[in-house]
Amino acid sequence: MFQELTSNPMFGLIVSIGMYLLALEIFKRWPLPIFNPLLLATVLVIFLLKMGKIPYKDYYEGGSMLNVLITPATVALGIPLYNTFHLLKHHARSIVVGIVFGSFVNIFLTGILGLIFKLDHDILASILPKSVTTAIAIGISEKMCGVATVTLVIVIATGIIGSIIGPPILKLLKVEEPVARGVALGSSAHAIGTAKAMEYGRVEGAMSGLAIGVTGVVTVFLAPILLNLLGHWFM
Repeated sequence: MFQELTSNPMFGLIVSIGMYLLALEIFKRWPLPIFNPLLLATVLVIFLLKMGKIPYKDYYEGGSMLNVLITPATVALGIPLYNTFHLLKHHARSIVVGIVFGSFVNIFLTGILGLIFKLDHDILASILPKSVTTAIAIGISEKMCGVATVTLVIVIATGIIGSIIGPPILKLLKVEEPVARGVALGSSAHAIGTAKAMEYGRVEGAMSGLAIGVTGVVTVFLAPILLNLLGHWFM
């Protein structure tokens, strides 16, 4: 009976949504970085699967249904961007230069750390697009012969960590400009960072959504080039 329940596609879907809602309520009561809803929901799902000895493939039958929402959710970020398009035109040069430079430094330092820890080529290719939203990162990783599963885990971890430590860093550095805060969170922590940016305000959310797209485009070109250069110089 229990096996029939857990193997039903609706099981994974209901568990995913239910655990996130529970984590959200916990975060509302204790708004601490360690209780980030996505991080806490992930831990709760893992705990449930372990305690119930539920095969991951059974859970994923339903949990994977949420994956199809990633792309439309990313596209939907264009709505607040459209509403603040005047800010984009006014700050276009600063936004583009900041994202391009930040993406280059991010990918380059990730590659250097990968070489220092002597990661295999496929693993290195998998982690380079870590700051790009999942829908784009998976495609970049596969084109560079990376491992899609590793990329998925790294992207999620990057988003969670970025959304947790990003706001305190911005506060420490006294970054109060809405455009700057939005671009910083979107270009470093993609969709999860954008969700955090939207808590600041409409402008931050729109700029963060823009940063996701621009960072994705820049990474598509930079990641393969830097991977080849790093491999040529150090491997």
